[in-house]
Amino acid sequence: MSETPPSAPVLVAENLKKHYGVRRGLFGHGTIKALNGVSFSLERGRTLAVVGESGCGKSTLARQLTMIEPPTAGRLVIDGEDVAGAGRRRVAALRRRVQMVFQNPYASLNPRKTIGETLGEPLAINTRLTAAERADRVAQLMRVVGLRPEHAQRYPHMFSGGQRQRVAIARAMILDPQIVVADEPVSALDVSIQAQILNLFMDLQAQFRTSYVFVSHNLAVVRHVADDVMVMYLGGVAELGRKEAVCERPLHPYTRSLLSATPALFEADRHVKIRLEGELPSPLDPPSGCTFHQRCPYAVERCRNEAPILREVHGRQVSCHRAEEVGESDA
Repeated sequence: MSETPPSAPVLVAENLKKHYGVRRGLFGHGTIKALNGVSFSLERGRTLAVVGESGCGKSTLARQLTMIEPPTAGRLVIDGEDVAGAGRRRVAALRRRVQMVFQNPYASLNPRKTIGETLGEPLAINTRLTAAERADRVAQLMRVVGLRPEHAQRYPHMFSGGQRQRVAIARAMILDPQIVVADEPVSALDVSIQAQILNLFMDLQAQFRTSYVFVSHNLAVVRHVADDVMVMYLGGVAELGRKEAVCERPLHPYTRSLLSATPALFEADRHVKIRLEGELPSPLDPPSGCTFHQRCPYAVERCRNEAPILREVHGRQVSCHRAEEVGESDA
């Protein structure tokens, strides 16, 4: 990705939490801490990639950022405006600035509506454009995403998976949002199509200066599109920083394990294989201290008893008591 000048953040998350109450047995109750204090900022025209294994809270974070669900605690600030303090009309206006591209292009489009109707509906609801102006806007966006405008009267089942995802991207861009949250947008596509869709995201960003929150479990994809990387583990942030720093010299043991499991074509991009023991703990009953200590090869007694805070180490944020020692092991 090409570097863009620093600017004021278009999105700021401060200690975002999302907890769900659940029943345990006949009479018991518990709390699932799907998000447990996530903080970051996103600048105009940049891409923040959010990575981690299934169950780490990536999709829950996406729902918070798109205001599908309210957070249990914390602040979400969009373009300088606190969502929690905004009235219903302002929240509706803020929602137009943050759009989402979902994982499955087969399920995210209404099979009973034509592509033209799907793309035109946000304009009909949110703007005062005439029918002719909406049709022109739909045709323009279809060209931008690589589709033929004359196919606007076709239904989703008449398109391939890659074409449907192009439609989904056009729908997200139709209102000219400041931020697009993409939740695993290429994982359901053939490998031969994934690069085309990723390049489309990058082309649109260069053209419209849109900011992306790109949710993925695939670090090879992240290296292609991201400016910054946030690694999540069990609802919290393990490591956050510039892509080059995080991918080339990871300081959190969990980040190191993810990178070591990622195939790399060149020897310089390969990391020493780290095999994690055990399974991801349940967010219903997380371990004491550092939530990663049960699987961490660097864990000591302090890790079992004291939860680490997110702190700056070598130009990025890391929640690990032994981050400096982990970094020195690469030297």
